[in-house]
Amino acid sequence: MMKPIYLASQSPRRRELLAQLGVEFEQFSVDADESPFAGESALALVERLARLKAETGVALGYHDRPVLGSDTLVVCDEQIMGKPHGFEDFAAMMRLLSGRSHEVLTAVALADTEHTSSVVVSTQVAFKTLSEAEITSYWQSGEPFDKAGGYGIQGRAGAFVTHLSGSYFAVMGLPLYETQKLLAEF
Repeated sequence: MMKPIYLASQSPRRRELLAQLGVEFEQFSVDADESPFAGESALALVERLARLKAETGVALGYHDRPVLGSDTLVVCDEQIMGKPHGFEDFAAMMRLLSGRSHEVLTAVALADTEHTSSVVVSTQVAFKTLSEAEITSYWQSGEPFDKAGGYGIQGRAGAFVTHLSGSYFAVMGLPLYETQKLLAEF
């Protein structure tokens, strides 16, 4: 049995995925500036944010057990897509993803008072060509509001996916294999 940890995230998806691993945890939220640094690659950004969340949790006093932080980014044409800021932003994201492949990067970090370990998982996801009606209908479902890239693969947007190469769970927000490995090594 693994030692209990803290989860520095309010994401219901990360909570469900961590529970699938049978890990005992307490959840809390961390406020972190998620703005990219000038010239920072998506890979460096996602890893830095996961580490920042875990280390911020430790700094806030959650240090009697390891803190897990995680972050997910959607990248297409070297454009980093966070959570949509309204319908127009969301629709632009969907039009960019429509009929093509994009990359989903998810980083997981574990921190305690002595060190931080992290891993980044890259998954390629291909979408079918989306109609304007599908884009509008998906937005109206309410599902895209709080999701990187404007979609949740585990929900209605799963029907948009024509191909996936990598970790389905990483696209959801927490790669199970890599998270379990990180916990075991930590």
